[in-house]
Amino acid sequence: MTDTSRLSAHLESTLGLSHLKAIHWNLSAPALFEESMRRAEAHVGHGGTLVAYTGSFTGRAPNDKFIVDEAESHDKVWWGEVNKGMSEQHFDAVLQDVVAFLRNKDIFVQDLLAGADPVTELPVRIISQHAWHALFARNMFIRPDDLGRSLAVDQPQFTVLHVPDMQADPAKHGTRSGAFVLLNFKKRLVLIGGTHYAGEIKKSIFSIMNYLLPQKGVMSMHASANVGKSGDVAILFGLSGTGKTTLSADPERLLIGDDEHGWSDQGVFNLEGGCYAKVINLSAEAEPLIHATTHTFGTVLENVVMDMNTRQLNLDDGSITENTRACYPISQIPNALYPGKAGHAKHIIMLTCDAFGVLPPISKLTTSQAMYHFLSGYTAKVAGTEKGVTEPTTTFSTCFGAPFMALHPSVYADLLGEKINQHQVSCWLLNTGWNGGPYGVGKRMKISYTRSMLNAALRGDLDHVPMRTDSIFGLQIPSSCPDVPSDVLDPAATWADQKAYQAKAHYLAKAFHQNFARFAEYVTEDVRQAGPLAGR
Repeated sequence: MTDTSRLSAHLESTLGLSHLKAIHWNLSAPALFEESMRRAEAHVGHGGTLVAYTGSFTGRAPNDKFIVDEAESHDKVWWGEVNKGMSEQHFDAVLQDVVAFLRNKDIFVQDLLAGADPVTELPVRIISQHAWHALFARNMFIRPDDLGRSLAVDQPQFTVLHVPDMQADPAKHGTRSGAFVLLNFKKRLVLIGGTHYAGEIKKSIFSIMNYLLPQKGVMSMHASANVGKSGDVAILFGLSGTGKTTLSADPERLLIGDDEHGWSDQGVFNLEGGCYAKVINLSAEAEPLIHATTHTFGTVLENVVMDMNTRQLNLDDGSITENTRACYPISQIPNALYPGKAGHAKHIIMLTCDAFGVLPPISKLTTSQAMYHFLSGYTAKVAGTEKGVTEPTTTFSTCFGAPFMALHPSVYADLLGEKINQHQVSCWLLNTGWNGGPYGVGKRMKISYTRSMLNAALRGDLDHVPMRTDSIFGLQIPSSCPDVPSDVLDPAATWADQKAYQAKAHYLAKAFHQNFARFAEYVTEDVRQAGPLAGR
């Protein structure tokens, strides 16, 4: 029996997949590129990129994500608005129809690894009906062949069945719409359909790791990470669009990863083997490392506007979506570690995109304040990262990644607090949002200023700078920072209308308190008192 025959038998016995037209198993990037061209799934862009368009879904569909409510995971999952339950019967009905949908069709199978820590790595199998989605998955996760390994037919511990062309029937399947992202921890199976947005594949695996790793005492994080020449690891927490990918790609530091990490007793490690960078308004001058990937063979570009004659990209055109993306192996970044792993963190940076324009551009956090802001997860949903979001919207996303956190936030917060205290980590809040007024009045913080503030914090330049306490938010603001005008550091000083500033700042402070009330019983008094001074 050939390897493919063994795989075919395994898929039929474990998932019920049968009467498949062909199985394309672990094809290389060039082979997947060719298959995508042959099937007219995507276009060739300048430099040999693969340019794909995802139709009506140009961002995640959080309202269409469900976790199967079954006995093994019921008491562990943080049920509610984020983690919505689905019955086992409805899941099985969807699975039955997914299996039927794939009959007499080609499938593309990629066996990959999630997690660069050999102790906690998770072998995963991604099965998709499209070659370009298989290439996305191959770019995104750790490729065993890069490590001189291959996974046995029965080695993957979680499987993703990806059928973007299939629509669910809400009446029959218990879904909200035709789109579905369904996680079943008991069956170790994910079903995705009704949406071509490739980010659902990536984030489903992240959700799984966020469920599994903390139960092993490993902190899982929606964060980027890099490491300096002296071995000083920096973790940058933040939601999509706040700057995790951009700020972690630094020519002077080694990139561990741009979005998802674990922190074990051995150190910080990447959960992925690739990057999924936002590329709207990307420039070679401001972000040379990421910009270079947009014209490199093997990169998958999502919803980027392209001249079909010249095949030149227009990265400034957001007419399809502001959430244009590039997915590429992390090895395309010249100074990246692959697989990405390093020592324990010395710095934690919490990124927020403040649409009100009232938070300081940078502020020093105590351990209690770091815990408070981690649980708060304040930012703005940036246009395009979710379906229906067309302009920045204020939100609190606990742990800077609530849509992907399967367990109660206190689980992640307790692990973070332990790590900060154990390793004496320096913590900062970095605002990449608006300055001089709210969205529509002020301007987005210059990336050059943000980089200067970040680098100063990582170098220790701000450790001995005089600080003042912000009277509204209680944050420690440095009086100066190299290469940043002093007035920029004081948010109030950038507003022409001081009454308007005070009103917005007090409004946000009150919103912090109202949001944090749901976590008050899970934290110490020091953490409860670490929020804004105003509005108490």
